[in-house]
Amino acid sequence: MNLEELIATEELCERYKVEHTFIRSLSESGLIEIITIEQREYVHCDRMAEFEKMRRLHYDLEINLEGLEAVHHLLNQLRELQKTNRKLQNRLNLYE
Repeated sequence: MNLEELIATEELCERYKVEHTFIRSLSESGLIEIITIEQREYVHCDRMAEFEKMRRLHYDLEINLEGLEAVHHLLNQLRELQKTNRKLQNRLNLYE
């Protein structure tokens, strides 16, 4: 894994004005993955959109951690349903 693709959690705390406990809570609940290298914690840059979404939901809409887990689960279900719908639509188009 390339260190250039990782963002230190300390930098996230400073940049987004969040507490380190928030990032740790997201990791413990499986909402984001923290990577530890040489006793420093990082988040992969591919996971930043998910982190930003959870931060906005938590701080702007005041949704607690359990609510974030529920929203995350529902959004994943929605994505899967949309993917299935797209496949079925494509199959239907073949017959038209």
